[in-house]
Amino acid sequence: MGNKNYQKAIQSLTKRILEHQDKIRKELIKESPDQGLIKHWQKEICAFEKAIKQARKRLGR
Repeated sequence: MGNKNYQKAIQSLTKRILEHQDKIRKELIKESPDQGLIKHWQKEICAFEKAIKQARKRLGR
């Protein structure tokens, strides 16, 4: 995987994190938020953050 691909992956994962944070925010304002969904999105955010960290490591940052 080249540097360009790592940078693209970082951008894509960052976008996904923002989307998931928005989903969580919207779910939390509901009268009875689905905690299972929120937990699922939080786990995915952690996985995305880990993938970003790995990509940055491979880029030498």
